[in-house]
Amino acid sequence: MDKTLEAYLTNGVADIVRDAVRATLRDPRESAFMARFAAASARAAKRREAEERQGLHVPPFLIASITSSCNLHCAGCYSRCNQATVDGPAYGQLSGDQWLEIFRQAEDLGVSFILLAGGEPMLRRDVIQAAGERPNILFPVFTNGTFMDAAYFELLDRCRNLIPVMSIEGDQALTDSRRGPGVYNKLIENMDTLHSKGLIFGASVTVTTENLEYVLSEEFVRSLTDRGCKVIFYVEFVPVSEEASHLAPGDREREMLQTGMDRLRTDHPESLFISFPGDEKASGGCLAAGRGFFHINASGGAEPCPFSPYSDSNVAETSLREALASKLFRELREGGHLTEDHAGGCVLYEKRELVQGIVNAAAPQTV
Repeated sequence: MDKTLEAYLTNGVADIVRDAVRATLRDPRESAFMARFAAASARAAKRREAEERQGLHVPPFLIASITSSCNLHCAGCYSRCNQATVDGPAYGQLSGDQWLEIFRQAEDLGVSFILLAGGEPMLRRDVIQAAGERPNILFPVFTNGTFMDAAYFELLDRCRNLIPVMSIEGDQALTDSRRGPGVYNKLIENMDTLHSKGLIFGASVTVTTENLEYVLSEEFVRSLTDRGCKVIFYVEFVPVSEEASHLAPGDREREMLQTGMDRLRTDHPESLFISFPGDEKASGGCLAAGRGFFHINASGGAEPCPFSPYSDSNVAETSLREALASKLFRELREGGHLTEDHAGGCVLYEKRELVQGIVNAAAPQTV
């Protein structure tokens, strides 16, 4: 692995942990947990270094889409457009025990963060409870917030490695126009309840050309941090249809986002601000396909990224170790496809035909 990227990721994980400890100093229970997690994160980094010496690059982050079911129909949802999210019960999903085994393997390999996504992950209470049993891994739970109830608040209080990250698009008008009437008020109610219980939580913003200016504003950020929000993820909108392409940030918007992030990190040291994919130049290119993270879908398929739903291996049939060494991941990492110049935004979405071609070439040939 490129030493510059290795240093970037190692230092980045250390920075996230350090900032999280700083952001929780006023809460003794949360600070005690984060201090223990900081030690676990350092041990995980050593395990990743040992794997690297043996020829396997293990990223510090894993994204796990633990369900393909969702109760909302958010405008422009990439997951629904890719048929990765459905209404009602979903079939062929991994069981809670299978996810627990994946989490165990991830910890053994040195993964420090597993981002739980969906669909709507809080529909899988069994999986989230299983995640709570792995205190050496931090699990941000990316949720629309509509299923948070008293039982979830109790679980979050007991298992401090579970961090709810609620999706919000700005103010009430911006949020409800994309996610549906009443969602914004439910999110604010959740935040106020979490804050009253001393529980750490975050927010996730899908950045588009329509909300960029507002979600970087002091008004919006204060509406979250004053309620106790400790981390805000800014995720660039990736279009999956030509009709939505005008919403995707271009060069001008990405420059505004980076400038805004620099300002927010300076003005709000009490909180943590993370952008995705962020400035790829700092990491030498796209971090997908195991360079910095990879994705496991609800059925166990190992994919480069949620925005690149292609796979040539399934962890229900193999191990995380073997998935990281799959032909698809190896070719994307070693073939220079993740570090090539591109128009901006998601490089793998731009190269989706190439990714599909690699998967097709890896598939067993039938006569």
